[in-house]
Amino acid sequence: MYSTRTRLTTAYAGLLFATMIAFGGALYVARRASAADELGIESRKEAHLVLNTIINAQANGRALTIISENPVSGGVTQPTQAMSEVLGRLPGYFLVLDPQDRLLYSSTTLRLLDQTDQDTVYAVGRALVVGGATATVPIDQNEMNQGLLLAAVSDTATGPNISRVVAGLPMSTARLAPQLLVGTMFLIAPLVLLISLGAAYYLAGRAFKPVELLINEVEAITDGRSLHRRLPTDTADDELGRLAETLNRMIARLQASFGALRRFTADASHELKTPLAVLRADIERAIHPGTGEGDRSVALEEAMQEISRMADLVDSLLTLARADEGRFDLHRAPVHLEPIVRDVNETATILGEEAGITVTLPLVEDGAVLGDAARLRQLFLNLVTNAIKYTPRGGKVEMTLSHRNNNSIAFAVRDTGMGISAADLPYVFERFWRADRVRSRASERGGFGLGLAIAQWIVQAHGGTLTVQSRLGRGSVFTVLLPMLVEAADGAEAPAAGAQEG
Repeated sequence: MYSTRTRLTTAYAGLLFATMIAFGGALYVARRASAADELGIESRKEAHLVLNTIINAQANGRALTIISENPVSGGVTQPTQAMSEVLGRLPGYFLVLDPQDRLLYSSTTLRLLDQTDQDTVYAVGRALVVGGATATVPIDQNEMNQGLLLAAVSDTATGPNISRVVAGLPMSTARLAPQLLVGTMFLIAPLVLLISLGAAYYLAGRAFKPVELLINEVEAITDGRSLHRRLPTDTADDELGRLAETLNRMIARLQASFGALRRFTADASHELKTPLAVLRADIERAIHPGTGEGDRSVALEEAMQEISRMADLVDSLLTLARADEGRFDLHRAPVHLEPIVRDVNETATILGEEAGITVTLPLVEDGAVLGDAARLRQLFLNLVTNAIKYTPRGGKVEMTLSHRNNNSIAFAVRDTGMGISAADLPYVFERFWRADRVRSRASERGGFGLGLAIAQWIVQAHGGTLTVQSRLGRGSVFTVLLPMLVEAADGAEAPAAGAQEG
């Protein structure tokens, strides 16, 4: 398979060669037409040369013609010996005619032609108009190249006995220039083609050099361990430069995805490793012959707890996996949020009492949204249990449900817990993510670091947003903003303007 550089070079050379052929053909046709006109001009020059020779000879007192008496027609113009001496030295094909268009003299070269050809030239010459168009006489001679081009001239200085001079040049003279042009082009065409091939190959190489650099750099990034590398973007400020920038952005996204995947795999393995180890230890203790009935019951109960914990983890992972693939359908219907929030508040109050935390619901403004009631309850409960989990004993957790000015409704959870540092805030919604100082606390309370990731997915699926504000040691505020349904003219509920139905 040929490279792009070779294909471009071949295409360029072929196009150049075709252009040369077309240009040469057009030039040949134009040159051939102009050569005929030039040959007519040269024929007249030859005729004027003969005419001037006659005039000069007569001016020097030489009689080139005489009038002889003819009993039938009267006086007849006839050439003298002097005319043969004067004009015999001139080369070329020419005729000298008298006023009655009778032949006075024909050149030596013309007399070498066949008599038939001489008669043809004489007949055409008699018909030519002085100063008019030229005429071509077909002559069956190789050196003539199929004919003579005749032209007629006259001058009163020649006297009354000579009317005009007809001179001609072989057509081969007219065809010589185009033939030389074609021959020259055929000689230089291979050289031009070779030079153009070399130049095109060189220029194509220079043009594709940045592409080769990009290819080499991309080939060097073969796996997830090389995604930290970036392509050079200063090689060209054109389409290739924009291509490099686009590839760099894509590589950056791949690097982030690979990093998240590695962290996800490591954290999932870590989360499964601990309960599996505990489960194995409990089962080994339960089946040991020396274990008493009470200890066996305790071991089996702990094993059931670990199995339940792993089942929750697998269910959370399956939920996120289906959400990533877009295969998790929501059962959408108009849902009033006040009953859901009050139900979540009752559950949170019970959980708060066990942890020594006060849970309050000071503000509830009902509103309807288009969504899945079960998933919305899961969303609110995740946020509240997360707040309780990271709030120390004696702290407070506050929930509010309120309207916003842009036809949306907000559910907010505020706690007085340990808070999140500014450096950790961008990562709170990543799967299995927990700040180091929180990880041990989460492990004690059975968390996996998936609750906020699931909460964010539920909010996005409902066309809303989930934000967090927090300061280390001063608590956090998680706010869910959902598009609210408004009353239509017929009493039915419709989505608010700008709301997304997901």
